Amino acid sequence: MIAPYKHTGELEELADEELTEMMRLTKLCKSLLTRALKPEGFNVGINLGVVAGAGVLDHVHMHIVPRWGGDTNFMTVLGETRVPPQALGEIHQMLTTELKAVT
Repeated sequence: MIAPYKHTGELEELADEELTEMMRLTKLCKSLLTRALKPEGFNVGINLGVVAGAGVLDHVHMHIVPRWGGDTNFMTVLGETRVPPQALGEIHQMLTTELKAVT
């Protein structure tokens, strides 16, 4: 998830510099996720408003979700639960390693 420091639920209230920084961070996150997890694709998006699925109404944020072919399963469809293919600690370590390599 990419979020600006400014607390607002409206894109129009973000300065051009803040919007640019969000996209630069999205690009960096995509690069790190690609190297660490080797996904086949990504979902990148912003949900604005309750009807659009925004869970945090007063803070614009962008999601970047790595995807693989066939990564839907009954847990997601029926149980409304996400099951990562690896332990979160392992994923954290992989992403931390990749981030250190670029900084």
